[in-house]
Amino acid sequence: MKIYDLIIIGAGPAGITASVYASRKKLDFLVISLDIGGQAAWSGDIENYTGYQFITGPELAQKFQEHMLGYGTLLKENEEVLELEKSGTIIQLKTNKASYQAKTVIIASGKKSKELGVAGEKEFKNHGLSYCATCDGPLFSGKEVAVIGGGNSALDATLQLIKIAKHIYIINNALSLSGDLIMRRKVEEATNATILNNFSVSAVLGDKFVKSIKIKSLNQEKELAVQGVFVEIGLIPNSGFAKNIEKNESNEIKVDSHNQSNVPGIFAAGDVTDVPEKQIVIAAGEGSKALLSAFHYLSKNN
Repeated sequence: MKIYDLIIIGAGPAGITASVYASRKKLDFLVISLDIGGQAAWSGDIENYTGYQFITGPELAQKFQEHMLGYGTLLKENEEVLELEKSGTIIQLKTNKASYQAKTVIIASGKKSKELGVAGEKEFKNHGLSYCATCDGPLFSGKEVAVIGGGNSALDATLQLIKIAKHIYIINNALSLSGDLIMRRKVEEATNATILNNFSVSAVLGDKFVKSIKIKSLNQEKELAVQGVFVEIGLIPNSGFAKNIEKNESNEIKVDSHNQSNVPGIFAAGDVTDVPEKQIVIAAGEGSKALLSAFHYLSKNN
């Protein structure tokens, strides 16, 4: 079996940036990812990525993809890593489609959406219930929808839906919204958005598609008629396959300042790690650091 210099797991901002640096270093490498763009592709309007005063998430993800593929990068898309293990000096990877070997690995697999864990969630997924307003928002033009959550993800989803939906109910289980001040103000000023603090979802109802949700607070329960539900309650790391890699209490991979994990030759970058603040620009920077560290590792151990 071919042994690559490097395998990059994930093609979000961290993984794609690592791949660009790997191409420039002339490494023999492979990128494995379920999708391209990661969370950047789910974002709405982006106004804090250096070089772009304004760009949408999908547009930025497209720029990333063009940059990566412009180097002729070998990409295995729609492929999920299931197992990762180091044996001697070689790292073994098993995906849902094949097996691979490499001298170094960069885990840049990002995060995935948390689920509500309530009745009806699984039944109505993709039948009115979504985890991506950027992807599915346009399907709910002129309809009444609910956004579940009160942080930046929920606010971003709401700001996108304000332009599309007839009305948005924001179901927030905290005392107040917790996202960035500028985003909070925009949401609070919207005439077609209603904020329901101290409420949580207890069930999603419908027949073939979502028709309503049940929400409850400490002393009341009610039903809201909505045709769409957007779950934006946070993210969890895609780190389950990295069983022998040290993680923190949130299952984020622990890395040092060189992006090295506790296993020599296995590096990590971006939102899957314990690096503070989850931002596109930070993930991209961490991806470049991880690649440079992997390159130095290969130089010393090859």
